[in-house]
Amino acid sequence: MCSPARVFSIYHPLLFLLLTLIPVALFAQPGLTIYSSDFAVVRDNVPLELKEGENIVRYSGATANLDPSTVILRDPTNKVALKILEQNYRNDPVTSQSLLDRFEDQAQNVSFLVHEPQKPDRIVDGRVIRSGYVPGGQPVEPIIEVEGRLMFELPGKPLFSGLKEDNILKPQLLWKILSPSAVQLQAELAYLTTGLGWTSSYNVVLPENSETADLVGWITIQNRSGKSFENAKLKLMAGDVNRTSAQNPLLMRAAKAVAFSDATQEVTEKSFDNYHLYNLPRPTSLRDQETKQVEFTRAAEVPTKRIYRYDGLSGIHFPNPSPHPSDNSTPAEVTKKVTSYLELQNSTASKLGIPLPAGNVRVYRKDGETLEFLGEDHIEHTPVNETVRLKLGAAFDLIGERKQSNFQLDTGKRTAQESLEIRLRNRGKHPVTIEVLEHLRQGTAKITEKTHEPKPLNTTTLLFPLSVEPESETVLRYTVSYSW
Repeated sequence: MCSPARVFSIYHPLLFLLLTLIPVALFAQPGLTIYSSDFAVVRDNVPLELKEGENIVRYSGATANLDPSTVILRDPTNKVALKILEQNYRNDPVTSQSLLDRFEDQAQNVSFLVHEPQKPDRIVDGRVIRSGYVPGGQPVEPIIEVEGRLMFELPGKPLFSGLKEDNILKPQLLWKILSPSAVQLQAELAYLTTGLGWTSSYNVVLPENSETADLVGWITIQNRSGKSFENAKLKLMAGDVNRTSAQNPLLMRAAKAVAFSDATQEVTEKSFDNYHLYNLPRPTSLRDQETKQVEFTRAAEVPTKRIYRYDGLSGIHFPNPSPHPSDNSTPAEVTKKVTSYLELQNSTASKLGIPLPAGNVRVYRKDGETLEFLGEDHIEHTPVNETVRLKLGAAFDLIGERKQSNFQLDTGKRTAQESLEIRLRNRGKHPVTIEVLEHLRQGTAKITEKTHEPKPLNTTTLLFPLSVEPESETVLRYTVSYSW
């Protein structure tokens, strides 16, 4: 009988919670819950045929990026208590270099197949002085002694008589399991791994003469885990899941293939704890180094609103956009660009109303039978009934000018007064409303004169909505008094 100190079960809190919420029937096929931050929960079946006492179980279907500390192996029916005495994870599949390393500085020679152009192949024997294999590091030059001379390279392709018992061909989990009796069962295996991730993206198409949009959302899944999954049930978790800094991301490699899945069956979504879980409607195969795209939402004639904003200090090098009132530092010039935005509501009334995971949004407008690109922006995770605002770029026909017309300072009374003038010109063919953003200085501020009524956005930012007719100019003037 093993002592309590040696007998243990490996349970990771997050995985254990997920497994207790998942019906046993779902483990009839491999399952993946992929997170947008490049990791996933992998679920698989492991058939066990245990004898009474200690058993050795090997599993060679894990990913190359598995986190061994998160592995769970259990009986999903809870009828058999698996006592795991020991768990090992090996990720050193055999290579010619690792086999060659076994002969380093040994008396036994290694045969090498030498291939030279226009000469018959031949075999030479050599003694391995240094194999060049460095476990966990970069290889170095090998040193091979052939006929009493040293070569700083392999004389040919090494030939080996066979593999040893402890050689593995792919990453492998090995357990020593203590069973109270002989039993057969389908155990469930789950673990966290990096190398699997997903992103979302959106295409918004505006008609030629309308501001109602058609929106299509895509999920892009990437598999760089070193393992292919056949007919797996896929789930995608959206949200910012916290993980400890000890999880070091591995180097990513570019995906080699792109596959488009049939979207006739819709992706379903539900709230899950503090996150949102998206279920793909049918099992799918996800091959190693593959990128798979699935349409997850589609909406037609979504109402949108065009918004124009002018922020004269936006993007200007200014040590402090809201300096102390006693400092009259002003930038030498201000931007003349008026920014164009497209706004829509993520609501059922707007024909959306599904939690939108973070991703890039590309906006197009129809020009006859073709689509022309208008701009691209990134959205964060957007719940239902929230506003989506997309920055498209600078409006060509709208121009803004901002200047300080007056500044008075009374250091004795610790007061200052500043007057500003903003001119907006519309060289287009249609009337527009431009939102002017103005930033107040530090201190107690009070607007004493104004040509237009502002809408305070916060304690230091004012928004002035100004209407500008075609081929005309609108001027905003205001004066603010400061005390400190």
